[in-house]
Amino acid sequence: MKLDLLRSFERMPYFTIEGFKQATGMENPGHVRILLYRWVKAGHIVPIKKGIYMSRRFFELHSGDANFPAAISAILLPQSYVSLEFILQRHAILTDVTYPVTCITIKNTRRIVNRAGTFWYRNIRPDLYRGFTISEYFGIRLAEARISKALFDYLYLRPIPTAFRSPDFNLAEELRLNLEEFSPADREDFGSFVEESRSLKMRQIYDNFRSTLWRP
Repeated sequence: MKLDLLRSFERMPYFTIEGFKQATGMENPGHVRILLYRWVKAGHIVPIKKGIYMSRRFFELHSGDANFPAAISAILLPQSYVSLEFILQRHAILTDVTYPVTCITIKNTRRIVNRAGTFWYRNIRPDLYRGFTISEYFGIRLAEARISKALFDYLYLRPIPTAFRSPDFNLAEELRLNLEEFSPADREDFGSFVEESRSLKMRQIYDNFRSTLWRP
């Protein structure tokens, strides 16, 4: 099965059909597709999405890395950043449930499932597509929301019970959000996203947090 051709890709996070053709010198696209299909069936490579693969060795060595899920999400849809439940759970704001990899994009909402997991992409207004940090993982550009932006995205896209408008209603308690440890800087950051959103719902949520939880 010409497995020796695969060795040069074992240290790469992913490779494309075109990249495989260039690296191996195989020019017949039909032969390449048949070879990759056989490797997938035999378990030698992992399909990430159409035309993109990862070697089994790289998957086995790195699938437990903290940055691996974010890397896969970036390969699947580069115009996105990891946010929402995935980031909030990482910071113990949400507990008890294991969430899929949740991301924000200005493209269409979609759900993608592959060997690496389940990936949700939620759409947001272009002017709210911000509030994330950039890093690299094996050359892949990773974008991850700051904790304040992950909370904003989560609440902005989530239906909220109308009862939260009551002065004595504790929204954080109702949603089981562990926000006591939010730093003053994170609270201020969250407030800036609320102001920029010009959303009445988010303003009411922010006021609720300040009256029940984030008192001066």
